[in-house]
Amino acid sequence: MEQNAGILMADLSGYTALTETHGAATAADIIDRYLKIVERCLVGDARLHQCVGDEVLIISASPDHLLSTAIILIQNCSKENNFLQIHGALHYGKILKRNNNYFGAPINLTSRIASKANKGSFWCSTEFINALPDKSAVTFSSRGKHNFKNVTEEIEVFELMIENLHSFYVDPICRMLIHTKETATSHPEETDIFFCSEDCLQLYIKNKY
Repeated sequence: MEQNAGILMADLSGYTALTETHGAATAADIIDRYLKIVERCLVGDARLHQCVGDEVLIISASPDHLLSTAIILIQNCSKENNFLQIHGALHYGKILKRNNNYFGAPINLTSRIASKANKGSFWCSTEFINALPDKSAVTFSSRGKHNFKNVTEEIEVFELMIENLHSFYVDPICRMLIHTKETATSHPEETDIFFCSEDCLQLYIKNKY
């Protein structure tokens, strides 16, 4: 039987760049850290259903619990040094669970919204916002109407505005977050560019970014 549920999908911005720069072992280490962070961020009945590559799928019967999970997840990821920014989507609709898998158009739409979300942000559907008992608890900003595959009409999406995010620099090569300038590798001339390692600096210089 299909049941209404909240759906959260998120992945790591820059994961491909990190993998190409630092290799499979570092990429696997990042995923291990990511899953530990996700598990610590789950609120109420929100459950991590699966992780495929760097994409996680979290399901909750409560939109409130899913909203809190999303906020904590972005805040905690922004605190991690030598990590990556995340981006994702929040949606709400009828889905079917069978043999521990979820099916339904809302799953597909969530994935497509997530793919358009800017790094460091969650984009939300109108259905998700309308399912929240208290819409005034957080702020949503319209990101306009978008076309999505296999959806007839344009759909308006909204960015979840999240406060208390840590400030950081981003390594322009591997996309890792740099929190501590003192322990990072700095550019010899540009004062606001930092790298996670000497290797990334040399790649930056070699490719003349």
